[in-house]
Amino acid sequence: MSAVFLEVEGIRLRAVVDGPGTGRPVLVLHGFTGSAESMAGVAAPLAEAYRVARLELVGHGESDAPDDVAPYAMDACARQIAQAAKALGFERPHLVGYSMGGRAALAAAVAHPDRFASVTLVGATAGIADEADRAARIAADEALADRIEREGLESFVDHWMALPIFASQSRLGGDFLARARAERLRQRPRGLANSLRGMGAGAQAPVWDALDRVTAPVLLVVGGEDAKFRAIAAALSAAIRDARTTIIEGAGHAAHLEDPEAFAEALRGFLAGIDERGRGDGR
Repeated sequence: MSAVFLEVEGIRLRAVVDGPGTGRPVLVLHGFTGSAESMAGVAAPLAEAYRVARLELVGHGESDAPDDVAPYAMDACARQIAQAAKALGFERPHLVGYSMGGRAALAAAVAHPDRFASVTLVGATAGIADEADRAARIAADEALADRIEREGLESFVDHWMALPIFASQSRLGGDFLARARAERLRQRPRGLANSLRGMGAGAQAPVWDALDRVTAPVLLVVGGEDAKFRAIAAALSAAIRDARTTIIEGAGHAAHLEDPEAFAEALRGFLAGIDERGRGDGR
C-alpha cells in the first residue's frame, strides 16, 4: 500500500494504491464524508489480482479543499477522475463508486465513455430528475453546508450518522461505528460544505437522459433493505444498455460495508467476466 498525490485540473488529489496484481486496474471512489480509508474493505479482496487505487475526491480526506466551489461541480469532478486515472497510469480501469462516489463514477462514465472498462455503482443514482425535488434538495444541502460551517464537524457528524438511511449500520457494532465517526471527524468543514454545494445530489445536473452514452458494462449493487435505491437501480438498469443488478439481502445503503463478503464475491465475479470478455475481443 502506498499513498500518492496527483495534480489534476489544478487540484491535488490523494490516492492510496494497493496490490501487486497484474489484472486491469481498479479505481475506487468513496461516498460523502468518506476517504481512501473508508473504502479499504473494497480494495482488500481485490488487491491480490488487481492494482487498486482508492481516490479521495476533492474536499475529502487529504485531497485539496479549495474555497472556490467550481472545482467541486460534478462535471469538474468527472474530469478530475478521468485525469487521475491517467496520472496513475491506469488505462481503461474498472471504476467502482459508492453513493456520492457512485454518482461521480456514473458522471465520469457519461462524460468519458471510452476511459473505463466497467462501472460498479453501490447505492447510487443518476441525479434528481424532477425539478421541484431537485430544488428542494439544493435548499436542504445548502442549509446543511451552512450548518457544517456554523456548528463544526462534531455536531454535523453526529447528525449525519443518525440519519435513517444509515440505521442498518448499527448492526456492525460499536467498534465499527466509533471508527467511522473518527474517520469523519478527520474531514474539513470547508471541504464537506463545498462538496454539498458543488456536487450534492441536488447540485449535480441529472444524467438520466445521457445514460445511453455509457458503453461500459455496469454492475448495480444495492442492499435488499434499501427500498429507495432498489427502485433507482431498477430504473438505471432499464436505461443503461449493458447493466445488471446484484441485491445484497440483509444489507442497507452501504451494502459493501454491511456484507463485505457478499459484495466482494459479486464484484470479483463481475470484474473477472469483463476481463475475460476483454481478452476475447483483444482489449
